[in-house]
Amino acid sequence: MPSLTHAPMPTPTFIQQHQIDDRVLADEAAAGLLAPRAHVSPKFFYDPLGSRLFDAITELPEYYPTRTEAAIFQAHGAAIADAALAATGAAPVLVDLGAGNCAKAARLFGLLAPRRYVAVDISVAFLRESLLALQREHTAMEMVGVGLDFSARLHLPPSLADSPALVFYPGSSIGNFSPDDALRLVREARATAAGGALLIGVDLLKPAALLQAAYDDELGVTAAFNLNLLSHLNRLLGADFRVRDWRHVALFNAADSRIEMHLEARHAITVRWPTGERHFAAGERIHTENSAKWAPEAFEALLRAAGFGAVRRWTDPQGWFAVFLATG
Repeated sequence: MPSLTHAPMPTPTFIQQHQIDDRVLADEAAAGLLAPRAHVSPKFFYDPLGSRLFDAITELPEYYPTRTEAAIFQAHGAAIADAALAATGAAPVLVDLGAGNCAKAARLFGLLAPRRYVAVDISVAFLRESLLALQREHTAMEMVGVGLDFSARLHLPPSLADSPALVFYPGSSIGNFSPDDALRLVREARATAAGGALLIGVDLLKPAALLQAAYDDELGVTAAFNLNLLSHLNRLLGADFRVRDWRHVALFNAADSRIEMHLEARHAITVRWPTGERHFAAGERIHTENSAKWAPEAFEALLRAAGFGAVRRWTDPQGWFAVFLATG
């Protein structure tokens, strides 16, 4: 009886473009703390505990973006996919920015049937388990994990996006960027798409009370997420922050159309680390995050300024969130 042979199971490829250097990160964090107005990049939220706390935030009743975006894709997914494929052609390359657990992109596989899935996050270690599981479910699809800090620059190896691609950036994280940096990233996404399209989630302007509740929930999960940054800085810098000395502050800055998160000193305190120290007066703040909220027309103008010629958008019935598809 002839023996049966099986083709080997394909495995994802992993490319770490961004080299994570704790000394460089420590220097960056220290420089922010020593600035005239102390600030820390929101990327320092995401140590292992911070990542789990953010997952919990997305389940909160006050935090509407995740479920509202999911509802838009549920209601309009087929139309969105048809419009995207009209730009990219069949079996596109799907480039997923800030892929994390890859779940949002995976829900589009059935509609888009991509030939290659490129998951981009700051570290391939974040992607490994998710991509290995996805590869077992989608054996015909090429999968690549790329470790890249695209907040600094989005540039992939040319071999990964060698035909018109769909660049996917869900979740409204574009709001964490200043207007100039958002324009720069969208331009780089257009270059990466190489004649394809950008599919991006955007949180829209709405009453300030709704916005502030989403970033200052009754259970205090967002406060814990913000305060956990101090524990991360203690490990990274060797600092002596005490969480109980600080309070979480979330506010809507109407002039700049953004939610801001801060950590506010409950009393005068000096924080020390091996290479420096900073005195904080009572009530002085560390600025930890911005989350811009866009008028639909303003975000469409940003996409056109980045060079896109055609823009479509889908929203929820309340007009709280939008998914934009930009082509050309």
